[in-house]
Amino acid sequence: MKSPSETLDTMQIDIVSDVMCPWCVIGYKQLEQALTATGLKVDLRWHPFELNPGMPQDGQNLAEHIAEKYGSTPAQSEETRARIQHLGADLGFEFNFSDRSKVVNTFRAHQLLDWAETQSKQHALKLALFAAHFTDELDVSDDGVLVQVARSVGLNASDATDVLSSGAYAQSVRDKQKFWTSRGISGVPSVIFSGKYLLTGAQGAETYADVLRKVQDETAAA
Repeated sequence: MKSPSETLDTMQIDIVSDVMCPWCVIGYKQLEQALTATGLKVDLRWHPFELNPGMPQDGQNLAEHIAEKYGSTPAQSEETRARIQHLGADLGFEFNFSDRSKVVNTFRAHQLLDWAETQSKQHALKLALFAAHFTDELDVSDDGVLVQVARSVGLNASDATDVLSSGAYAQSVRDKQKFWTSRGISGVPSVIFSGKYLLTGAQGAETYADVLRKVQDETAAA
C-alpha cells in the first residue's frame, strides 16, 4: 500500500546526515546524479545526526581531530582529504582544506534546519551549510554565520535569529536523533528509500540508481 505522500511519480527519500560529514556531500551528489539518470521525482528530507555530539562550541582543528578520533597519521589524513577533494571536483562540489580547517558543533545548525523544513527551505539550507563549511570554511556553529547562510537561501534573518536564541527546536532535534539511532543508524550518510531500503555511506550513482529503479518497480506493481 502506497503512503499518501508517495505515488508512482514521487518517491520519499530520507537522508540522515551531519553538516560536518564530507561523505554526506559526496553521497548526496551521487544520489543527485542517479536521480538525473532515472528521471524520478522524490520528496527528499534531511534528518539530524551529530558525528561529534560532545564537540565544544569553539570546535577543534581538523587535523588534530582526525588524529585523535581515528588515529590517522598526518600523511594518511592528507591523502584522505586529497581523495575527498578529487571526488568532490568530479561531482561539481569544491572542498577546501587548510591548516585552519575545523570540526565544529552542529547542534545549532540542526535546529535551524529543523525550522527551515517548516519554511520549505530545508534542502536549500542543507546544501548552503555544506558549502559554507567545506567550500568557504566558515564556522557553522556561529549564530551570525548561521543567520547569514539562512538569509542566503531566502529565509527571514530575524526569524532565524529567534529560532537560535530561543532554542525552540532543540528538543525536536534531540527527538529525531533518538528516533534514528533507535533504529540502528550509527553512521552517515544513511539514505532510506521509500521507508524500506537503507544504504549507508557514499555508495555511488549507479548503486543509488539501481535502488531507485527497484523501488519504482515495486511501487508500480503494488
